[in-house]
Amino acid sequence: MTFILKDSYFNPDEIDIPVIGIASDLAAHDSGLHSHQKAQLLYAPSGCMTVTSAERQYILPPNRAFWIPANTLHRVIMRNVVAYRSIYFDIHQFSNLPGQLQLFNVNGLFKELIERVSFWEWDRPFELQQNILHVFLDELNNASTDNLVLTMPKDLRVQSFVEQWNKGESMPPFLKEFSKLAAASEKTITRIFIKETGMPYQDWRQQWRLHKAIELLAEGRNVGETAFDLEFSSDSAFIDFFKKHLGETPSKYFPKTAG
Repeated sequence: MTFILKDSYFNPDEIDIPVIGIASDLAAHDSGLHSHQKAQLLYAPSGCMTVTSAERQYILPPNRAFWIPANTLHRVIMRNVVAYRSIYFDIHQFSNLPGQLQLFNVNGLFKELIERVSFWEWDRPFELQQNILHVFLDELNNASTDNLVLTMPKDLRVQSFVEQWNKGESMPPFLKEFSKLAAASEKTITRIFIKETGMPYQDWRQQWRLHKAIELLAEGRNVGETAFDLEFSSDSAFIDFFKKHLGETPSKYFPKTAG
């Protein structure tokens, strides 16, 4: 069995085989904060996942895969329907696995390899996996990396607001408005964000909007809807913003979501 139903019990640490591939269709799923003894590769050929670690948030659209080393606390959130792929590796069987959380670009070959391994039967003899795994790990270790990461502030004066934004209950306002909501001066807010995230609040807000834009587009929203939801002055302003940060327009980054 490789296709997992939403409510099925699954614990990769209880399965004693070198590589475990699973696939599922999930919607509105929250894994909760957890870890496992095996290393993990996450990928979604459609939909979008958000992965959070102790301090950072990563956005995972269909053209990206995410590597999670063994024994690393993380949480996976899906707010809409996601074609979920996950591959677990016994770290005692492999010596050349990445050693840190990392977001990878997925080319055509890597995508096909992920799909192949995700749908393998678990009782497939390991010696029959060797050739495919060799190519898979070569693609993994040579894939270009991405930096769609957002560091989360932990200061109690802003933490509850950040949680609301990440739940979709509201979005980060401009600095002047946020300083009033947080009952702190603009200088204080700026100092907090620089100290805890490495960037001023306004830059952090823009990075948050970028993550949210990717999530909405991956879920099937068109450019106009996304621009409206994220309070851009126009579709063209949103497209310029997107291209500035990612080097491509939304229609090229997500060919099926051109609107």
